Amino acid sequence: MWGDTDTARFAAGGADPYTRMLEEGSDGVLRLRRLSSGTIVEEWDFVALGGSADGDDVAALGRCEGPLLDVGCGPGRMVRAAAERASAAMGIDVSPAAVRRARAHGTPALERSIFDRLPLEGRWRTVLLMDGNIGIGGDPRALLERCRDLLAPGGALVIEADPDEDLDERSLFTVVDAAGLESEAFPWARVGWRTVMRAARAAGLSGPAHMRSGERHFVRAVAPRRPISTAAAATQTAATHRPTSTSG
Repeated sequence: MWGDTDTARFAAGGADPYTRMLEEGSDGVLRLRRLSSGTIVEEWDFVALGGSADGDDVAALGRCEGPLLDVGCGPGRMVRAAAERASAAMGIDVSPAAVRRARAHGTPALERSIFDRLPLEGRWRTVLLMDGNIGIGGDPRALLERCRDLLAPGGALVIEADPDEDLDERSLFTVVDAAGLESEAFPWARVGWRTVMRAARAAGLSGPAHMRSGERHFVRAVAPRRPISTAAAATQTAATHRPTSTSG
């Protein structure tokens, strides 16, 4: 769930409890608090998120192909899990502390937003949005459209969704730890798996399918097999029909 937007980064600012946990190597729970009501709507076990991939994580990877991009990779557990399965993999995260911790474990990671320019645009075979990262920016459709554009034709997007199948909440939230240290507010979305499937179709992704492992829910969707663009086709044609040089 480690994401950002152009205006506010997940869990940053204020007391920045997420960065504190990363830098101190401490255990604990992070809670997502709805700003308008003060209600705690989700809790995340920091040890589980920053540790090794579990059986549900592996099930979500399934037959994922590389190169694989994990968006909001945090300390990098999913990148390492993919690499162990012989997939070339890399993570991105806007948190400098998360990227440092991932790299300390030998995990390839860049300090980058998904909305920044990225390596291999249009050539990733798999993109992951795990741990609630469908919430990045508070606009699931815009996020899914960006992921679609990062994928190679026929590439797969794997999204972890809320078990409340029709949940569709977009609001301002903060992150708070057990000591009451709280981040600044940021826009975020909480999205159920049926809502994710609808958003995936609206974003131009094909065949969204629901998967479940244990208590966790995932949606897998596929990027369209785009035809060669007019400009690319013209360039290809020109190269094919270029006259043989008579100079020299």
